[in-house]
Amino acid sequence: MKKNIIKEKSFAFALRIVKLSRFLSEEKREFVLSKQLLRSGTAVGALIREAEQAESKTDFIHKMAIALKGYQRKEGQSVDSIS
Repeated sequence: MKKNIIKEKSFAFALRIVKLSRFLSEEKREFVLSKQLLRSGTAVGALIREAEQAESKTDFIHKMAIALKGYQRKEGQSVDSIS
């Protein structure tokens, strides 16, 4: 089976988001932000999986663009410090 780099990277990103969310809720006692971050950060992977089921090449490109926008918004937040 062919290796899917996008799936692997989106999964790794989701794991980093989960760690950051836990850090915010457990260490900083920030519950609202951590829950929203968790929902939106893990949505990127779901959007990528949805793109795999696209009905056309145009639909695939559109869905991947939506996933990229979601990633870019979250990547601006610091997740490197939680690793």
